[in-house]
Amino acid sequence: MQLSEKMTPLELRASMSLASIYGLRMLGMFMILPIFAIYAAKMPGGADHTLIGLALGAYGLTQALLQLPFGIASDRYGRKRVIYFGLLLFALGSFVAMTADNIYIIILGRAIQGAGAISAAVTALVADLTREEHRTKAMAMIGGTIGVTFALSLVAGPALGQWIGLTGIFGLTGILALLAMLVVRFVIPDPAVSHFHSDAQASAGKLKEVLQNPQLLRLNFGIFALHAAQTAMFIVVPFALEKAGGLDVNHHWQVYLPIMFISFILMVPAIIYGEKKAKLKQVFVAAIVVMLVAQLFFAASIEHFWGIVASLTLYFVAFNVLEASLPSLITKIAPVASKGTAIGVYNTTQSLGLALGGLIGGSLSHYFGPSMVFVFCSVLMAYWLYLALGMKAPMAVKSRMFHLDSELNAGAAQTLAQQLAMVRGVREAVVLAEEAVVLLKVDLHDWDEQAALLLIQTQG
Repeated sequence: MQLSEKMTPLELRASMSLASIYGLRMLGMFMILPIFAIYAAKMPGGADHTLIGLALGAYGLTQALLQLPFGIASDRYGRKRVIYFGLLLFALGSFVAMTADNIYIIILGRAIQGAGAISAAVTALVADLTREEHRTKAMAMIGGTIGVTFALSLVAGPALGQWIGLTGIFGLTGILALLAMLVVRFVIPDPAVSHFHSDAQASAGKLKEVLQNPQLLRLNFGIFALHAAQTAMFIVVPFALEKAGGLDVNHHWQVYLPIMFISFILMVPAIIYGEKKAKLKQVFVAAIVVMLVAQLFFAASIEHFWGIVASLTLYFVAFNVLEASLPSLITKIAPVASKGTAIGVYNTTQSLGLALGGLIGGSLSHYFGPSMVFVFCSVLMAYWLYLALGMKAPMAVKSRMFHLDSELNAGAAQTLAQQLAMVRGVREAVVLAEEAVVLLKVDLHDWDEQAALLLIQTQG
């Protein structure tokens, strides 16, 4: 077995192209966040913040319902077919929202957008097009693209709003989705073989194990709370910046740009310290504390411009650290053969947070005022902090995968797994004969890779 240190040109092309699919799609979706509430409030029905929240959250609801089914469908009907269908739905929803003359049609459009739930299918296609030892790099490219796109959107959304308005941004979103279809057709390679990947896809047989894991449940609540607070925040903050700062919505980017710059500068050393020094739990808990403080600041100072700016700065510092560390924690804590299922449940919970955060945040804002939204978010963060304090510190491990050059029967696979488990630094070893792969969870800094490779080459 020869392992290449570098991705092949095809793997790079596939990874970068699929990351661009995420980027094009997410750019259009994120751009409406900082401006939507202001524009929607001027439409028939938009005076009710509950409906504004429902419009923001409708995307997450249909996304949560269809994400895993779309992934399963991609096994049966083909990755690209499912991705085409999902992008077409997303484009359709964007154009429906673009033509809306009231909040109810926008809610419909947002729900159709969310129904284009292609995340699981895209992840499966990444797995089809990359070798096991390079799959983590490919997934990291996608994750990084989403983070950069989110930051760019907070600045681009308000700036574009003054030129093309909300309807124009919805139209641009639809066009980006159609462009993404062209990327799928002409740039992304067709996989030579398409099959199920335990590390990247959800399995119905593994759901019970994942849903009964208390450590994973803590993380799932965390991503739910994080994104519920995010949606709720964007119902209130645009109005607050306009009222307290006298800042037109099209110039809100002037607030977000320096805040995002500061938050990224502070995030990077925190994540590096947590990973390199095996202090991920400490960094994680500290970020939740900062997020709780940000929510309390919001509640107390939502009518004061500089209080809002300070709260936003704390919020985005914590948000970026938490958003980056949660997937890493999932990977470290999930059983190695159930990683794909754990990530699928995690993504679904995230979408549910977007949905319920919009509905609850909008209702609280409408009936009780903006401060109550952040009281609700503070309660979410306080409970998350309680759960995080009781979380076991994750092992300082990383996941490794190797392809078997020949098939093994069940007995030989079990024997190989037992032998690999005895290798220095191997914390968990699973051999999946049906997928012809070896899944290992190994010490981050000290494990005998050569001994493991020798065993795999001898028996695989």
